Amino acid sequence: MGRSTTMSDANVRIPEEAKDRLAAIAAAEGLSLRAYLARLAETLLTPGERAERAEKALAALKEWNGYAPTAAEEQDLDSELDRRLAQVTSR
Repeated sequence: MGRSTTMSDANVRIPEEAKDRLAAIAAAEGLSLRAYLARLAETLLTPGERAERAEKALAALKEWNGYAPTAAEEQDLDSELDRRLAQVTSR
């Protein structure tokens, strides 16, 4: 997969506070805001990409050890994960 070395600029309107926060995070990592946002865009997954990875992971688990949760089991696991994340983020 070759990448183009030329980039076109885009203007994105966000609240000033959000821009300042992103710029501070970028600076703390030794990056310009432009470089930080480009790196962020390359590393974040779309919902479709996340779903594809989840499907591949489930297929690998099933092939490896027979793990094949039912829809109800998946829902229970999702609910448990949501509960635990809520506990951690409310601290």
